[in-house]
Amino acid sequence: MTIGLHEKSTPKEIEERFDNDVDRFSNLETGQLSTIDAPLCLELMTAAAQHATPKAKHLLDIGCGAGNFTLKMLSRIPDLNCTLLDLSGPMLERAQQRVQQETTGEITLLQADIREANLPENHFDIILAGAVLHHLREEKEWEFVFRKLFNLLKPGGSLWISDLVVHDDPGIHQLFWNRYAEYLISVGGEIYKDQVLAYIEKEDSPRSVTFQLELLRKVGFKHTEILHKNACFAAFGAIK
Repeated sequence: MTIGLHEKSTPKEIEERFDNDVDRFSNLETGQLSTIDAPLCLELMTAAAQHATPKAKHLLDIGCGAGNFTLKMLSRIPDLNCTLLDLSGPMLERAQQRVQQETTGEITLLQADIREANLPENHFDIILAGAVLHHLREEKEWEFVFRKLFNLLKPGGSLWISDLVVHDDPGIHQLFWNRYAEYLISVGGEIYKDQVLAYIEKEDSPRSVTFQLELLRKVGFKHTEILHKNACFAAFGAIK
């Protein structure tokens, strides 16, 4: 039974869940087991950011978790100034421990919801959003956050997203959701599949790639790019 958006997990509930998952999310291979092609998406997002904004100095990692995306970005563009944002304090602490070993740049920690975070406009060269925007709910909330991210970027800056997605046509959506269920069974069995799908139903409210690309254009981005898509996961981005 599908639950309504108002019945989904609150930001506080999401924060508490991630507080207890720091060790798992410190390892890309195991932490992202439920995400199809997670290592590939990480490679493609950071490579795209490097090529779109090769002279970048300031990075914002939204929902940074234990720092996997920032660490990969630093391997491509060294010594970035890194702003790490996450709901979870323990995640931020782990991310700081890992990131400070890889950059001489300034590290700024911000425990906040991106919807409420106080960040400087026209400041960042690269924004990374790995498996985080699916927590947005109503359409107006999606537009508010996408517009905010656009405003945070310098002209020429780039935003890169890797996330769970749905499909606008119900039949196509069911096709890919069935494929995802098969994938989950292959890596963890029936019980694991049921656990992951129940968690998604309770916590996530993803939108389609089409919806997000159109919204990126609407808020002002000049170029949008699809980097990868497999079943109900995708990596894509936009340049201001």
